[in-house]
Amino acid sequence: MPRIIANKLVDAFKDREYFTREDLFEFYRSFEPDLKEGTFGWRIYDLKAKNIIRPLKRGLYVISYKPKYKPETSPELIKLAKRITDKFEDTKHCIWETEWLNEFSQHQASRRMILIEIEKDFMESLYYELKDSSRNELYLNPDDKEIDFYLAESNYPVVIKKLITRSPIARRTEKRVKFYTPLLEKILVDLYAEEKLFYYLQGAELVHIYKNAISNYAINFTKLFSYAKRREREQDIKQFMTNHMFHLVKDIIE
Repeated sequence: MPRIIANKLVDAFKDREYFTREDLFEFYRSFEPDLKEGTFGWRIYDLKAKNIIRPLKRGLYVISYKPKYKPETSPELIKLAKRITDKFEDTKHCIWETEWLNEFSQHQASRRMILIEIEKDFMESLYYELKDSSRNELYLNPDDKEIDFYLAESNYPVVIKKLITRSPIARRTEKRVKFYTPLLEKILVDLYAEEKLFYYLQGAELVHIYKNAISNYAINFTKLFSYAKRREREQDIKQFMTNHMFHLVKDIIE
């Protein structure tokens, strides 16, 4: 795509809260009157690949001003990620740490927790693989009682859970270790869906986290709501957003 057309597109749509696929089609038709639908589909793909536009939901876009979320990883997380990839190289997994949330939260949490999600059939194998080598306290799919009486008192626990199929995760490489971390869309849904595990991040704190995440980073709401639906929380999260941050999502939530 010629750079001059990309610049004209940004100028045409940069002040709009959102624009539709049809708006984009009409824009391109002004330069290419005979543009076919199939070719236009590749134009959309190219715009997204170059981070010129980003989707809000199906058929609805904005100009990309906000960065993609890519938090820094701690040495402890990298060490665990290496153990996982060394032993379970071809197994889908993701790993992240709650310290990442300090960027969004109103109060900086003193407690830290690392969460590892892996395919169901490998949960126990991973638990025993880490049990003999990790200095952290390990919890395998903890229930409410374990969270209340044990995990809540742990200094720096590692929680192992089942990875839900088609979870929004992304591969990244740090210090030559290749592993998967959750996308921001997944983290936001999980914080809401697992209120017991993330009990200290509920209420006003959760509202604060959502507002800051949506305001500061590019969010794919189609991906977020699709994952929320698999967690049976889609309508709950939409209502939560409507109640507490309607001005940020009024054009997203139907």
